[in-house]
Amino acid sequence: MNSDRPGASIASLLQLARTAALEAGRAILEIYTSGDVGVALKTDDSPLTRADSAAHEIISRHLETTGLPILSEEGRHTDFEQREKWAQYWLVDPLDGTKEFLKRNGEFTINIALMHHNKPVGGVIYAPVPGNLYVGSSETGVFKATDGNKTQLQPLPQRRTLEDLLEMPQLTLIASRTHQSPETAAFIQRFPGANTSSMGSSLKFMLLAEGKADLYPRFAPTMEWDTAAAHAILSALNRGIYQKDLQQELVYNKPDLHNPDFIAF
Repeated sequence: MNSDRPGASIASLLQLARTAALEAGRAILEIYTSGDVGVALKTDDSPLTRADSAAHEIISRHLETTGLPILSEEGRHTDFEQREKWAQYWLVDPLDGTKEFLKRNGEFTINIALMHHNKPVGGVIYAPVPGNLYVGSSETGVFKATDGNKTQLQPLPQRRTLEDLLEMPQLTLIASRTHQSPETAAFIQRFPGANTSSMGSSLKFMLLAEGKADLYPRFAPTMEWDTAAAHAILSALNRGIYQKDLQQELVYNKPDLHNPDFIAF
């Protein structure tokens, strides 16, 4: 199935990813409420919990049925010489916001992106605590589901520029709760009248998707699996995740899987 042509429609692949995310979310919530999260440190000193590992195993089991390669934060990272040949693959963060999970503030998500020619073409983001599920692509549109209620998110009439944002009289700016930086603070100062708030994980991107925020600057480290699912959803809504120079958007399946600084709007 890893050929130039998708072996299944984006809609059917996203339906499978949706099922995987919901099942992984139930497992995460069981561990979250148990209080026994089993924290360990990875080689980069970032935390790893039982929930990360459980979600990875569940999501991988579902996605493996598609025959597409899986690049997951908690899985084996395939060498670039092999993965650069992938036409289609899954890019997964089984638990985005592990530090928020450990703080027990509920601001963590499951991120599953469908990639085609190194571009995010479909995304599933699930926040287990509030029960918010986001699924979308340019092909299917973007939907949010909560407690059985499903609403379609509407795209912007056209993409905005940074100049458009600078001229907005009422701007809402969202930033990372855990990963602030002096450069982020300096950028925020360019919008002195903005309403500002902070949040963890991919939920920041989903505030943009829902039109509840206008701008998210990030001048601190992230990985490709942190952004890909949200990037697919935002692209379907006429929004983007741009590199700091605003000349191009984030690029995926690089030799180094770290993202550069970015500005999403």
